[in-house]
Amino acid sequence: MATSKPSLEATLSAAWQRRGLLACLLWPLSLLFGLLAALRRRLYASGWQASTRLPVPVIVVGNIFVGGTGKTPLTIWLVQALRQAGYIPGVISRGYAAQSGDGQPQLQHVNATSLAAEVGDEPLLIAGRAQCPVVVGRDRVAAAQALLQAHPEVNLILSDDGLQHYRLQRDIEIVLFDARGAGNGWLLPAGPLREPVSRRRDFTVVNAASIPVSMPASSIRMQLEGNQAEQLADPTQTRMLASLQDPMRKITAAAGIGNPQRFFNTLSAAGLVFQTLVLPDHHDFSDNPFAALQAEVILITEKDAVKCRQIASIKNDPRIWVVPVTAQIDASLGHQIHQILEKLRGHSTA
Repeated sequence: MATSKPSLEATLSAAWQRRGLLACLLWPLSLLFGLLAALRRRLYASGWQASTRLPVPVIVVGNIFVGGTGKTPLTIWLVQALRQAGYIPGVISRGYAAQSGDGQPQLQHVNATSLAAEVGDEPLLIAGRAQCPVVVGRDRVAAAQALLQAHPEVNLILSDDGLQHYRLQRDIEIVLFDARGAGNGWLLPAGPLREPVSRRRDFTVVNAASIPVSMPASSIRMQLEGNQAEQLADPTQTRMLASLQDPMRKITAAAGIGNPQRFFNTLSAAGLVFQTLVLPDHHDFSDNPFAALQAEVILITEKDAVKCRQIASIKNDPRIWVVPVTAQIDASLGHQIHQILEKLRGHSTA
């Protein structure tokens, strides 16, 4: 069984990779978008729009390419690396689709009992994997202030996304791309970019096997690696992906993430043969898309697993296996961590 992305999304995604007819027709609108974005940046830079500096350093990890590029694994890696360097990090995030019980968005402190529907899937994954305080909210300043009030020991804030949330002053900006690079290089809606590739930042990380030519020469390469799976119903049950290399076994790989192909590529690299089930990004799984699957094994992402574990009709399905991935960073970023620490000590602004 295989599904495809909604036609509009698929059409735009294809158009954004080249400067074809559709992209050219939308190009005048991208000029207006760019003008408004530049004006907004200038208002904050000049002080016409107020911004807030927190009492601790702030690192923003984000992307200017719409859709998923792998920010969550990079954020987890950074939390762990900075903790080893002596910092006590906390994470703030918008929390995609997160809302309170009455349907109104609000600040939420993420913990083991939090519901993905209330705090978002990515923050829940970060809190579990990175074992650090996490607060979600559309207002990044308010989220960071709430985190620091609840956890006064935290001495560094990592913002998962929020590059365009200029009201929060930051000390370091890390912009993440993937194998798609900058696409056709144009701004929305003619291209996939929220801001120009030339946007100033401190570090560029590319989640890909090789650095696309559209990326700066100083880019740092990152890859997501996973070689085993754990059963959703019982995470103590694990198996190597290589053990599933049986062409006669009916395997379905399902992904409700921004770039499902990246997950499928990971499984293909492990030698697996499977059918694909592409779900919308941040799919809530309330429809149990696995119920009618004729599959012996269903492989899903960690991001999807945090929601599936909270759905009674899914969490005990023995066919479902989660494939955790870990960010593997070029050794050059290990050296760059020293530069990050120096910037944090000096509080130099990106």
